[in-house]
Amino acid sequence: MSLEQLQQQILELPTADKQAFILNCLPPLAKEALQDSSFMMQLLPVFLGIVKDSGLDLQQLLQFAALHSATSAGPR
Repeated sequence: MSLEQLQQQILELPTADKQAFILNCLPPLAKEALQDSSFMMQLLPVFLGIVKDSGLDLQQLLQFAALHSATSAGPR
């Protein structure tokens, strides 16, 4: 199956299935892909575009990320 065929099949999924796909597949994909440091520079503008298009406030997102980072670290 080509990349284009795979992409088309994923885009045709119902929203709930797309969301599940993202949540289940993004972490292992990112772990491998981010071993290439230049890829992060390609990914960041995509992520920022998603945030902008969603209407989320970037400052609120950063606060949430900081809070999540602090709680996931756990007590020391």
